Amino acid sequence: MVSFRALLFKELRAFFGSPLVYFVGAVFLVLSGYYFYTDLSAFITFGFGESILEHLWQRLYKDVVRLVITVVPLVTMRVYAEEKALGTIELLYTAPLRDSEILAAKFVACMAVFVVIIGTTVTYPVMLYAIQPFDVSQLLSIYLGLFLLVAMLVSIGVFLSSLTETQLIAAMFTYGVILLLWNLSWNEAAIPTDWLGAVSQLCAFDHFEPFARGVIDLKDIMYFVCTTLLMWHLTMLSMEARQWRGRR
Repeated sequence: MVSFRALLFKELRAFFGSPLVYFVGAVFLVLSGYYFYTDLSAFITFGFGESILEHLWQRLYKDVVRLVITVVPLVTMRVYAEEKALGTIELLYTAPLRDSEILAAKFVACMAVFVVIIGTTVTYPVMLYAIQPFDVSQLLSIYLGLFLLVAMLVSIGVFLSSLTETQLIAAMFTYGVILLLWNLSWNEAAIPTDWLGAVSQLCAFDHFEPFARGVIDLKDIMYFVCTTLLMWHLTMLSMEARQWRGRR
């Protein structure tokens, strides 16, 4: 446990000691603030009757997810790829740590970055609540969906980073995979009718959208949890591949 905590703190120092995280966080804040301002202005101007806040949160946090999709590859690309490129991965594998502990430390460190970054968006509903109190149940649903979605996207990025020594390749593949997963069912005309149901079950947008409406469904929770666990399993197999090559 001591070694796990040491590795976790090392990963956290690597993230929060890097200018990249602060640059990414600053860009995220600027763009999310811009989306909040423009979305709020549009809904005040055109209005949706009594459901203005409900529609505002749906629109705003879908915009936030688009930012998250762009940011995730930049954060996860270094998790394994950098250590492979520097040769420090061998030192890590010889430490008194199980592969699962190494993966857990890297995953938790990545999630900590996104908890901080996405946590800043709480200021938007807080400002509106100070002016006009409203029911926060929809927001709680949205943040639960965001947490599950980010956990899945981070696990995909970590897995792809474990496959290569080049951070740029890891970032590009991660962006491509999660963008495809998010948009999978958007062009229904390009999908055979018999496949629409199956494709919809695989599309991340279709499972996040109920959370944005304030609906928490066990089916959607299981989608994110199972996909995350699958990526963890694939990452473990990737780590164990060093033994197949005769490396300990």
